This record gives sequence, C-alpha cells and structure tokens, in this order.
Amino acid sequence: MLRFVTAGSVDDGKSTLIGRLLYDSRAIQQDQLDAMERASLRRGAGELDLSLLTDGLEAEREQGITIDVAYRYFATPRRKFIIADAPGHEQYTRNMATGASTADAAVLLVDVRKQLVEQTRRHLLLARLLGVRHAIAFVNKLDLVGFSQGIFEGVRDSIERFAAPLGFDTLDILPGSALRGDMVVGRGAELDWFEGPTLLERLESLESSVDQAVAGPLRLPVQLVSRPQGAAARAYLGRVESGVLTVGSEVTVLPGGRRTRVRELTVQGLRSEAAAAGDSVSVVLADDIDIARGDLIVGVATLPREARALEATLIWFDAEPLRPAGRYLVQQGSRRTLAKVREVIARRDVHTLQEQPADGPVAANDIVRADISLQAPLFVDPYNEVRATGAFILIDEATNRTVAAGLVQ
Repeated sequence: MLRFVTAGSVDDGKSTLIGRLLYDSRAIQQDQLDAMERASLRRGAGELDLSLLTDGLEAEREQGITIDVAYRYFATPRRKFIIADAPGHEQYTRNMATGASTADAAVLLVDVRKQLVEQTRRHLLLARLLGVRHAIAFVNKLDLVGFSQGIFEGVRDSIERFAAPLGFDTLDILPGSALRGDMVVGRGAELDWFEGPTLLERLESLESSVDQAVAGPLRLPVQLVSRPQGAAARAYLGRVESGVLTVGSEVTVLPGGRRTRVRELTVQGLRSEAAAAGDSVSVVLADDIDIARGDLIVGVATLPREARALEATLIWFDAEPLRPAGRYLVQQGSRRTLAKVREVIARRDVHTLQEQPADGPVAANDIVRADISLQAPLFVDPYNEVRATGAFILIDEATNRTVAAGLVQ
C-alpha cells in the first residue's frame, strides 16, 4: 500500500490529475461516471469534468475548488494506493497538512505558466516537515505552452534548486497535461522528448514508509481496554505505530514503567505470533497491570523520552495569532495536558527555507520553532524517527479550536 497526497496551489489541476489517474487506470465505477456526467452538464462543461470525482462537497462543486481532503482508494495489478487530494487555497493549508501527515509520497502540481508560487513552495516544505520522503513534481498544463521542452526544463531547474535543501529521498519532475492525460497513465505523442516514467509508473515503484516504521522502536499506543469476559483475558487494543511486537517479548508500559511480557497477540481478529508497524492488534499481557487508554506499550531497550518541555516546529492554523505565554492544550494521541508557549525561537521563510528571527505575531500558515512547557509529562520521540509519538496538536483552551500542528525536534 502506498499513501500519497496531492499538493500545490489553487487551480494547478490537482483534482483533475487524480480524476484522470483513476479514469485512465479504470478505477471508476459506472455509477460514479454517470454522476460525474450529470454534474458536468449542470456546470455547463462540454466534456466530462474529471475534477468532480474528488470534489465531493456541494460547496466544492459549486465553486470548482477543493475545500476538504478527499480520500480515494484504487489499485493496479502491481500495487494498492490511497490518495489524499488536498486543497490548494491558502486558508485550507491545515487540510493539506492533515493529508500529508500520513503520506508516503507527495505529488506536487505545478502550473507551467505560474511556476513555483508561494503556496506551492509552502506545500513542498510542509510535506517534508511532515515526514514525506518521496516527492513527484508534475509540471502540468504543458499543452498550453505547446509542450515546449525548453519551458519545462526551466521550471524543472527552479524546482530542483528550491527542493535541494529539503533533502527528499527521491525527487522526480515530470512534464504532462492532467486534462489530456499526457504522462499520467499513458505517455502522449507530444512528449516523446521525455524519457522518464509516467506518473503511475513512478508511483508503482516508490517505497512505502511502512518498511522504515517496521525498523523503528516498538510503539503501541493503547486505544481501548477490553475487559475480561468469561474465559477471555483482559486485552489492550491499538495499532502498532512503529517496530515489531512478538509473543513472549518483554515490554514496558508507560507512564507507569512496569515491565511485563506479551502472552497472546491477535492481529485483525486472528491469533498471531508477531505484529508489525501498521497492524491493528489486541494484546494480552502476562501480568495484571493498570493500563488505560492513552498509555504506551514500548520495547524495553528503546524507551521514548519523558518530556516536561518540548522544542518543536509549529505549523500555525488559526486566524487568531499565537498568544505569547498563553494557555493551550497539547494533545498527543489520546493524552492531553496543559501547556504554555514560552518562546518562539525562529520563523521559517517559505521562499529561502532559512530560519529568520521570530519578529512579529505568529499568524495563519506561519511555520515557527518554539519552546513549550508542559504541566504533565509526555513520552515523545523525534518526529523524523516516529511520527505517532513525535506529533501533537495545540488546542486553544478557551475556544477548543485546534490552532497548530506540532512536530517534536
């Protein structure tokens, strides 16, 4: 399974690209096609509008934009995929961050006529900050510039210069036209000068982040406690976020710090000897320990850090600016504690990618590095090592609004 998010500025063609990818790979059911044809006629389109496949909300279809993150599943003979089609408008940057937070790869749409605008740069930076290791830049709408190789190469060079400091594991830059389908699934005769893979071919060959997570330290947040019933023992349910869990292995339960062993293990309803990152499990332990929702089962050799203060990257979402020394709630998984932002250390410039002095208020879409004090300790890992224990959200205590996403340094 590969999860990828589409990103880029508004009207660069993200929804059309996903519609074309699904249509040309024959992943659209007939009833969906019929609904798209009716919606296209209502909008006065002369032909099938493929962008309507992912624009599911009525407000989106009326405005011709994506507001929410639209998730779609499809499969080819070689691979299965989950697509997160993220909005491009600046006021919906938080939605793009949501889609990127679980993605293995980002497909960045770049309008060949506009090239790298500020929101395109912001999305590429956010994708890397949120742990996306693979990026594909699809330089779209080449049909509007006569499929010019020279124009494409100029855009390609500017993307490479901007993305180089971000350190993606792989960065592919493809020319194409989402509207016509050139270089999405099929190649297109006008792009015979490009010898690289199509978008689908590249997606089929990318590595999933599951492999990296399996090699990490064991992290199993407890989502639910199943009480003993009859002969059934007390069990703890959750998803293995990192590492491998095996029957008989020694584990530590946090925050209590008690050690025990795994007695039984069920993976998706079936008894198993082992489970790995990505598996939903039910665990029976050898000892009777007081464990509640939000507790963490970890390997004894690689404990997370117990933190009463965090240095973290904050991606600010809210229209109201950050209040210096204001009271907020930090929520990490199922655990929540009061917190204060003690200091904003630096601000990330989306054009140069460099940190700048943190002058002025922290407003919507700003990316800053900050010191945060916690009323109660949390158990954390650096975000680039374990996403689940390295990520949190910041909640305004007064309004209960989610105001920022946080990534532990």
